[in-house]
Amino acid sequence: MPVKIRLARHGRKRNAYYYIVVADGRAPRDGKYIERIGDYNPNTNPATINLNFEKALSWLEKGAQPTDTARAILSYEGVMYKKHLLGGIKKGAFDEATAESKFTAWKQEKLAKIQANRDSLNKSFEDEKKKRLDEEAKINELRAQNIAQKNSELIAKLEAEQKAEEEGNKIAADTTEEITKTPAKEEVKVKAEVEPTATKETPKAEGTSEAKGTSEAKETKEKKAE
Repeated sequence: MPVKIRLARHGRKRNAYYYIVVADGRAPRDGKYIERIGDYNPNTNPATINLNFEKALSWLEKGAQPTDTARAILSYEGVMYKKHLLGGIKKGAFDEATAESKFTAWKQEKLAKIQANRDSLNKSFEDEKKKRLDEEAKINELRAQNIAQKNSELIAKLEAEQKAEEEGNKIAADTTEEITKTPAKEEVKVKAEVEPTATKETPKAEGTSEAKGTSEAKETKEKKAE
């Protein structure tokens, strides 16, 4: 079987990268290879390709057959187009200078497309970033408004509670003052009512005891007379 230019998988699961290798077609995919001519990382945007252009072209001229993915990478890097131009020189369709100018023009056009693609990706990334920042700013503003509203409601509630407490303390103080003053007035009134009664009842009590004493003396005299 012919020699193949293909990819050899490396890296961990869901984060694989690949070596671009020249290997025997009978060798396993990730097995032994003849030569490594580059690497390919699809995890970046755009994908990262590092390729030894001269070695890849040399192996193509020797008859190495690229796989579909490897062919796409080689075409992207211009190796396949360069091989086509070299074939045109061999056939006498044009000279080497013309082939070189054509390749240079293609390469500049390709680089311009790559740069435009990168600029588009960067712009999309910046637009998305700006959009996320704007949305985050709106969320933060709304959150700040909610916090301010809650704080104002809490302050109003605390002020109302403080005002109610002050009014309650004032009412309690007025009530205590009234309770303190009232017994003094009643005590004076009761005292004034009790003193005249005691004065009137005292002679009556004295008169009763005198009458009792006279009665006992009379009974004693009667007993003696008998």
